[in-house]
Amino acid sequence: MEAVTLILILALLFVAFVATGVYVSVKAVGAAKRGVDRKITQARRTVEDTTLRAKSFGQVGVAGELAQLRLSLRTSMKATQEALNAGAAEDASLSESLGLFERLSAHGHELDDDLKRLEREPDKARVAERLPDLRERTERVTHAADSLRWAARDRAQQFANDDLASLSAQIEVESGALRHWATGPGADASWPAADAKGNGTAHGVAEAAAAAAGAAADRAEGADAARRAAAGPEAITARDPHRQTTYPWQKTARPEGTV
Repeated sequence: MEAVTLILILALLFVAFVATGVYVSVKAVGAAKRGVDRKITQARRTVEDTTLRAKSFGQVGVAGELAQLRLSLRTSMKATQEALNAGAAEDASLSESLGLFERLSAHGHELDDDLKRLEREPDKARVAERLPDLRERTERVTHAADSLRWAARDRAQQFANDDLASLSAQIEVESGALRHWATGPGADASWPAADAKGNGTAHGVAEAAAAAAGAAADRAEGADAARRAAAGPEAITARDPHRQTTYPWQKTARPEGTV
């Protein structure tokens, strides 16, 4: 019975490992495919923009104006999308702006498709008749996109200015606190207190010098005591007769053989 249970557990573990490997592989393949599709889309968009730029400068008449309208529309929409995506990563309030831009993008794609179809239209006279309406639609879409983009940039700039102003105020307060080093309760006694103009008094300088000299004397005395303690008691030696101290009340010894 125990052997059967062990076999079942091993089989379940094997199945779990296989399922995990398949899931990871599918996710990796999907991510790689999305990356390739994104690069292909970007490359196609770059080619289209380059082609439109060349047409807008190299062609005249209806074809050149259609290319200019498409290039203006695509440039404005792309710049707005990049600005909103970059700002939404730091400002959650731009989520509503992103929603509005998605709705605007639907109108932009529809307009771009209309302009692309008219580029292949052989009846240039009919296209010329529709150009005023197409020009107005393009201006409305690009104006809305530009408004969203500049509003997002102004908001980010205002936040940056407010943060800089707050930081500058904090730095000024900290700088003032650092300059008043001797006015607080924990001021260093070795420095003279400053008066209202920031100048130290002569009395404070003298007291500081005396305190420093006393502290130096105490340290020197403590060092001498420490050296004497480390050296131990002095050795007791016999008196040197040649260096024997003579006191004034002692009599001088008479030499032998004298009367």
